[in-house]
Amino acid sequence: MGRYVLNRLLRWIPSVLFILLIVYALVFFGAGDPIKLIFLQAPGDVAYDPVRIEAIREASGLNRPFLVQFSDYVIHILKGDFGNSLVSGRSVNEMIKAAVPVTFSLGLSAIAIIAVIGTILGAIAALNQNRWIDNLIVGFAQFTWGIPVFVAGPLIIVFLVLVLKMDVPFGWGGLFSPKVIVPLIVMGLNPMAIIIRQARAGVLEVLSEDYIRTARSKGLPTKTLVFRHILRPVLTPVVSQTGLLVIGALNNSILIEKVFGLPGLGRLTENAITRSDYPIILAIVLIFSFVVMTSNLLVDISYPLLDPRAASKKKGED
Repeated sequence: MGRYVLNRLLRWIPSVLFILLIVYALVFFGAGDPIKLIFLQAPGDVAYDPVRIEAIREASGLNRPFLVQFSDYVIHILKGDFGNSLVSGRSVNEMIKAAVPVTFSLGLSAIAIIAVIGTILGAIAALNQNRWIDNLIVGFAQFTWGIPVFVAGPLIIVFLVLVLKMDVPFGWGGLFSPKVIVPLIVMGLNPMAIIIRQARAGVLEVLSEDYIRTARSKGLPTKTLVFRHILRPVLTPVVSQTGLLVIGALNNSILIEKVFGLPGLGRLTENAITRSDYPIILAIVLIFSFVVMTSNLLVDISYPLLDPRAASKKKGED
């Protein structure tokens, strides 16, 4: 297992470099000149001065060849320096440091809630197969799966404000603030359908095994049957979806943080893309890539712990 983890970690280096190279090339060749955009977005009394633009571009190092700029950026990354914003001049490190706790705490909380509630609902549906509660849970999963986040957010706000006459709080007041309840609901509705379906299918598969039928024929209580014999193998397909949940949470954070006024990485990403602020875009891409790769690695490591049959396979890979 240790060798397997080390091999996966070593594969990160070329993967991250390749991702950075692609993104850097995209923003370098196709995202527009950020220095010109700064002047275009400036107040009307600021004159468009090509000479000044070229001087700022030279001071920022943006007039050098592509490979020279990319190599210099990688060297700074290895030193832990993401550079400064081209628009505000602020340190990207400080901006990321302020935004990371908001996005990560919100995303991790949403994933935990999705996994727990989705697994419970899926297990309840499977244990009551073809009954009204099964149809209700499956119908709920299908309904939420068909509503994208950019539709669910405004719909929930409209329902709370116009129908229930509630004041929807916006902004960030900490993870345990009432302000994050609605964003958590919006972030969790759509992906929860995946967990419900996976958990339900997993429980139904386990219930068809011979040892489960034998345990039932011996009169083993349903509660003991679920927690001792069913839950552990069912968690394997559920955990396998964690990587997708992480990707979905990162993608959805851009819209959710914009709608609800949350000062996280999603909102920072949206502002950086709008202004073609290269250093911020590259820093967030690097962070998101690291998070996704870490989550996938943790999922792979958890397989032998949840399913002993996977342990022998991992030993063969080591």
